[in-house]
Amino acid sequence: MKIVSHCLKIAAGDKADDGLSLSRSDGLLWYKDVGKHSAGEFSMAVVQANYQMEDGCQIESGSLSSDEDVDAMNGTFVGIYDGHGGAEAARFITANLFLNLKEIVSEHKGISVDVLRKAFSTTEEGFLSLVREKWKRLPQLASVGSCCLIGVIFAGTLYVANVGDSRLVLGRLGGDGRGTIAVQMTTDHNVSDEAVRNELMSLHPHDSQIVVLKHNVWRVKGLIQISRSIGDAYLKDSQFNQEPLLAKFRLPQPFYKPVLSSDPSIITHKLSPREQFMIFASDGLWEHLSNQEAVDIVRFNPRAGIARRLIKHALMVAAKKREMRYSDLKKIGRGIRRHFHDDISVIVIFFDHLLITAAKCSFFLPEAPLIL
Repeated sequence: MKIVSHCLKIAAGDKADDGLSLSRSDGLLWYKDVGKHSAGEFSMAVVQANYQMEDGCQIESGSLSSDEDVDAMNGTFVGIYDGHGGAEAARFITANLFLNLKEIVSEHKGISVDVLRKAFSTTEEGFLSLVREKWKRLPQLASVGSCCLIGVIFAGTLYVANVGDSRLVLGRLGGDGRGTIAVQMTTDHNVSDEAVRNELMSLHPHDSQIVVLKHNVWRVKGLIQISRSIGDAYLKDSQFNQEPLLAKFRLPQPFYKPVLSSDPSIITHKLSPREQFMIFASDGLWEHLSNQEAVDIVRFNPRAGIARRLIKHALMVAAKKREMRYSDLKKIGRGIRRHFHDDISVIVIFFDHLLITAAKCSFFLPEAPLIL
């Protein structure tokens, strides 16, 4: 199957580049209203708030193996990468994670929890090598990181791996066959959650400052809210927690084990006909919409443009919180916009269960190219 790629890679002030034609509305919002993937349709959108766009997102539909002779490995890959401290980590993940996954799938002749974990560790090692290489010239790269949420649909099974607080929510038909229930499929690795704080404290029993309440916000070492990420070398290796790194990132004492982890939470889930769609989104969406609110918006509106509609609803809530109109919020430029909302990336995946059933039954047979 031909690989069909949809990636939003946006630099500050630049147009989106996904290899296809993307639309743009208020100057900071890019979207593809509807497209096809191996198991149905999708909609994707991203809105910029920071001076530099720090999010990345992608869909890859086609072969999940780098071995061209393996026709069986056809599926869909979805990624949401919510960067912080800069755009470099999210861009690195966009450029490398899927390729790493394909290589490892080829080596292991299939997809598994171990394959996903290895894809994350290989990507992490690659970015830390880049930090090491540029340390003297660009020490600030050590303070750049990214959340990373991926989903793989293959042979009727959903594989999900996550570090950070981007979230995957499933829209599932209720037991009475009427309503659609929101089912959160991922864990938010954010220390605002008591369970995440407890996990960190159990891993660092001799560090009374491993989590600190600062200005009514819990932070790891008083610096960052997430407990897992790709990058953030300054909290994973003490060699990057010293000059010439900026003083505001440096810890007063050296550490002897990584403060943050790049080990993803992973689940596998057999898809059933009750499951209608999935919403992958960075935490900027979930800051303003509950899981059920987002699912209801998808359920009661047309598929085309639904990712853009979700972002619009989130921004309307953000504007209302500041007692302003959505139309006025749209006029605010990047950078200043960050005071009202975060960069937000959304991908909505719809299921065609006939395609999923066919994939379960015949994924060992070559298929015709998928062309949008």
